[in-house]
Amino acid sequence: MSKSILDPSRWEAVEFRNDEIARYSRHLIMPEITLEGQCRIKAARVLCLGVGGLGSPVGLYLAAAGIGTIGLVDFDVVDSSNLQRQILHGTKDVGRKKIHSARDRIKEMNPNVQVVLHEAFFTSENARELAEPYDIVIDGTDNFPTRYLSNDICVFLKKPNIYGSIFRFDGQCTVFAPHLGGPCYRCLYPEPPPPGVVPSCAEGGVMGVLPGIIGVMQAIEAIKLIVGIGESLIGRLIHFDAMKMKFREFQPRRDPKCPVCSENPTITGVIDYEQFCGIPQAGAAEGAGPPIPEISATELKARLDRGDRLVLVDVREPFEWEINRIPGSRLIPLGELASRMSELDPAEEMVFICKIGLRSATAVRELQKVGFKKTFNLAGGIRDWWDQVDPTLPKY
Repeated sequence: MSKSILDPSRWEAVEFRNDEIARYSRHLIMPEITLEGQCRIKAARVLCLGVGGLGSPVGLYLAAAGIGTIGLVDFDVVDSSNLQRQILHGTKDVGRKKIHSARDRIKEMNPNVQVVLHEAFFTSENARELAEPYDIVIDGTDNFPTRYLSNDICVFLKKPNIYGSIFRFDGQCTVFAPHLGGPCYRCLYPEPPPPGVVPSCAEGGVMGVLPGIIGVMQAIEAIKLIVGIGESLIGRLIHFDAMKMKFREFQPRRDPKCPVCSENPTITGVIDYEQFCGIPQAGAAEGAGPPIPEISATELKARLDRGDRLVLVDVREPFEWEINRIPGSRLIPLGELASRMSELDPAEEMVFICKIGLRSATAVRELQKVGFKKTFNLAGGIRDWWDQVDPTLPKY
C-alpha cells in the first residue's frame, strides 16, 4: 500500500467491532483499501472549515467513509436560503446553529464518528490552535480572508489544504501542499482581488447541486491522502463547468518567490487577513480616496418617514429587482452605471442599494470619483432592510 500522510503509529493499534466490519465491508474488499486502509481512515482527523454548501457533502461522505474525527468550524445559523444546497441541514433546522444541525446529521449518518465542534470564526488568533490537532484541513469557505489564512496556516503546519470553490455553474478543486511538492494558494493568487469585484454566492448565486460535485471531490482527495492511494490533486487543479458538463485540468506551479511557501518566505506567521484583503470594503484605507458614507436600514426608514427627499438607486440586476425592492427606488444595474450617470443629479441626496452592500459601495465610490458628494451606501443592503424594516419582503 502507498504512503499515507499519517504516521503508522496512528493506525497500527486501531481495531474494529463486527458491526463496523459490516458497515465498511465495501471498502475492505477493495485491494486498494483493505482493512489496513480502513484503519488509516478511522485514525484520521479532518478539520472542515464551514458546514455550508461544500462542507455538507464533505462532512456526510467523510462520516460515511468512517473518518475517526471530524472537526467542524462555523459560526452561522441555518437560513431558509441555505436549504437549496446545504444538505447537512433541513427545514426543521432553520434558526439553529449550523454546527449543531451538522453534528446531528453526521452522527445520524455514522455514530462511530467523533464530531468536534468549533463554534467560532476561523481567525488569525485561533487558526493555529484549531488546525494543529488535525491531519488535513478542508476549506469550504467563500471569502478571501479565510482562504488566505487557511492556506498560510497549513503551509506553516505542513498540512494538506484541500481547496474548493463554487460560483454560479462553475467549481474548482485542488490540494495545496507545498511540503508534498505542490504549490500553495498564494502561488496561484498572490494578491486578492479588489474588494467587491468578485461577488459572493449570496450575490451571484450558485446552482444548488454544484457544491455536491466539488465537495465530493474534496472528500475523495482527503481519503486518498489518508489511505495513500491514487494520484492526488497536488499540483493539479480541476475546473468543472456544469453548463457544459465539462472538466478541465490545469497544472499550477509553485512560485519560487512565493511570500509563504518559497525557500525565502517573507511571511512566516499569520497576518491581518481582513486588512490584506481590503476589508471592510466601506472603510477608508490610506490612499483609497474619501470614506464611503453609509446609512443603516433603520436610519433610511426614519428619514423616508420624515419625508426627506432622497433618491433611492438600486444597482442590482433586473432579475433580483423582480424578487423584491424598496418602494420608490429606481433600477440602474451596476454594469450600466457608467453610461447612465447623466440620469443622476449630483445636487440630490442619493442612497445606493444592492443585496448586501458591496456593489452599492462600489457604485458610491465610482460616483465620488466624478464629483458626487451626496451619495450614501445602504449598509447591509436590502438584506438588512428586510431584516430590520420590512420582513414581509421576499428573501433570496
